[in-house]
Amino acid sequence: MVYMAKGAMATKTKRTAPCGPLNKIRILDLTRLYPGPLGAMLLADMGADVIKIEDMKSPDYMRYYPPYLSSESAGFLAVNRSKRSIALDLGKKEGRDIFFSLVRTADIVMEQFRPGIIDKMGLGYQKARKVKKDIIYVSVTGYGQNGPYAAQAGHDINYIGYAGILAITGSKETGPVIPGVQIADVAGGAYMAVIACLSALWAKEKTGKGQKVDVAMLDAILPLITLQMAHYQAAGIMPEAGRAALSGGLACYGVYQCADGKYIALGTLEEKFWKNFCNLMRRPQWLDKQFVIGDEADNLRWEIAALFRTKKRDEWISNAQSADVCLTPVLEINEVENDPQINARGMIVTQRHPRCGKIKGVGAPLKFSATPAKPRQAAPALGQHTEEIMKEIGYSQKDINNLKKEGIIFPPEKTRKK
Repeated sequence: MVYMAKGAMATKTKRTAPCGPLNKIRILDLTRLYPGPLGAMLLADMGADVIKIEDMKSPDYMRYYPPYLSSESAGFLAVNRSKRSIALDLGKKEGRDIFFSLVRTADIVMEQFRPGIIDKMGLGYQKARKVKKDIIYVSVTGYGQNGPYAAQAGHDINYIGYAGILAITGSKETGPVIPGVQIADVAGGAYMAVIACLSALWAKEKTGKGQKVDVAMLDAILPLITLQMAHYQAAGIMPEAGRAALSGGLACYGVYQCADGKYIALGTLEEKFWKNFCNLMRRPQWLDKQFVIGDEADNLRWEIAALFRTKKRDEWISNAQSADVCLTPVLEINEVENDPQINARGMIVTQRHPRCGKIKGVGAPLKFSATPAKPRQAAPALGQHTEEIMKEIGYSQKDINNLKKEGIIFPPEKTRKK
């Protein structure tokens, strides 16, 4: 039996009140793991109605990755809040029919499969255009939709390796060092996906046309080496890990250990800040050494390091409060949530999850004066909003019950947990 939504031109759900600058925008989120889900979550925090669509036979892998908060994956909770969830059997025509009924009500579809996979699934852009001519598809991949690497698998470490970032991260002694965060996933995937969605929405506003946007994480992180590439073009000198001006080459711009084993970050690039720093440390002999390089920089770095080891980190920070120098603590993860600046900006939020209780996460980074962005509900359970969403697009309760029994939507009656 085939079930179709009543009324092919079902409209988007009415919001009871404005909630962020993207209120009344609907996004269908087919992405998994980290980059796409994080980008979709940022859009949801800004008010978009983001519907996370998962194949009930193969949900988002992140749901099952440790560590766990109670029974829930901490990683999944971190990148899927503010969304609603619908679970379908996308391998069956009835499941795909539901997807396209949702497309009729949507502005954007986000997907993160390898090139060609979504077309093989029968959910691709060309089919969606026949249902909704101005639909926008944002496709996030490692290497893009074309090129010799397009079909290859990859992860963050591979993309930053190709982009030249890994080669200049570390030192001569250590060789390349893996950064502590996933640069390509976040800057190249999540952030660029947000930019892609907003840009395509604006283009549709001006032209009335939808389009497909190809977001390649490798492409998207190349702007991170803009300066390094320009300097190489100008000087013809290959940047050496740990020796470039802003990655270890200058003693006035570096990380130093303190007496308690904690670290401090010194960023005195401008002359006035360096002068203030030398005065604070009572080292007038350093004043004309700000930009020394090579052995002179190594000697200065050794002297600064020896001085910082004479006091604890927080003592140095306290001493520098009124000195107007770019001297800050290197915070550990467990210290970040208590930082007064981060808290003043509302960047640590607490939400209540039905199974995990209170959970903390990172807040919405953009501050809008008239349409504030704000995280809403915690990350949804698999298929939590299936019935609610299907009713919105015109399915009757009878159809919903039958689709459950046939295993097209989640949870089927026979496997529902008590």
